[in-house]
Amino acid sequence: MVDFKLTSEQEALRRLARDFAVNEIRKVARHHDETGEYPYATLKKAWELGLMNTHIPESCGGLGLGTFDGVLIAEENGWGCTGISTAMEANTLAQVPVIVAGTEAQKKKYLGRMTEECLFCAYGVTEPDAGSDVAAIRTRAERRGDKYVINGEKMWITNGDKANWYFVLAKTDPTAGHKGMTAFIVERDLPGVSVSQKLWNMGQRASDTRGITFTDVEVPVENRLGEEGEGFKIAMKAFDKTRPLVAGAAVGLARAAFEYAADYAKERKSFGQPLYNHQAIAFMLADMAKDIEAARLLVWLSGWTIDQGIRNTKQAAMAKCFAADVAHRVASDAVQIFGGNGFNCEYPVEKLLRDSKIFQIYEGTSQIQRVIIAKEIFSR
Repeated sequence: MVDFKLTSEQEALRRLARDFAVNEIRKVARHHDETGEYPYATLKKAWELGLMNTHIPESCGGLGLGTFDGVLIAEENGWGCTGISTAMEANTLAQVPVIVAGTEAQKKKYLGRMTEECLFCAYGVTEPDAGSDVAAIRTRAERRGDKYVINGEKMWITNGDKANWYFVLAKTDPTAGHKGMTAFIVERDLPGVSVSQKLWNMGQRASDTRGITFTDVEVPVENRLGEEGEGFKIAMKAFDKTRPLVAGAAVGLARAAFEYAADYAKERKSFGQPLYNHQAIAFMLADMAKDIEAARLLVWLSGWTIDQGIRNTKQAAMAKCFAADVAHRVASDAVQIFGGNGFNCEYPVEKLLRDSKIFQIYEGTSQIQRVIIAKEIFSR
């Protein structure tokens, strides 16, 4: 039997997230977009309501929610503002490697503290010369007795200056390609950790994005996640859980753009008729609506699949790729329906178009998702 009906608990969770998006996120989204100020007050409220760190196991004080539940929250947060929602979900991205590969001691120490107070963490993989090509990272970790010494630079790190700790991927064997990478938990306040100034991006400006430099940073062996050489596998395994969440936020952005465009098409007239009475506009809105529904179904499938204990790499890549492309296309069409007003900062859709572009880039570009999908089709 196939059933698309949410449980009463899931309906309540989605309603909570939707109310928070309406009453808290939307009200401050424009301010944070214009100023780039980190939305700490809003994130603190989300933390108090239990809308952050939702996948931390119950054994560590968390809710232990599944990926599907997280998708429901992500769409509503993304509808509110994807800059703010990205700041929230950056915690999850850093936490999931610990959830999937950490020892019980590591989980209790680094995940447990996230439930005791409103703290942030960050996922440190991307480098100035290594984005999609993760195997090209240059950050080194050398074993010296009971410590590793880390040297290198990470780039485009969300929550970079706000993080209490980082998930860091570094090479312990530079000759072994992706099999020479090892994962670490690195405390933010360790000597040798330095953070660059905030990067001013095209969109999602509420998010704190920075470069991080590690200079002779000494990390105890017990902060290694898994064994040496397992870092790449851990980092990629985490994406199966986080890409559905990112895709869910993209659906939320697309939904917001569609709603603005549909409302405008009802209010604005041209040639004596509301815009939606013109077939050219009506067809654009119809395409927007159907693509959003299709994207949501892919996202739901990707979250449901992994929650059933079934490998979802293909579904997660499909959801991330399709939802990202839909978000950008729908936001662009919304600007087109608004016409000249859509190009103006006084109207909401220009922000959505700027915010949408990064969905085709971060957590694996749309091109990389297609590489993964093709590999899953022909190699599995």
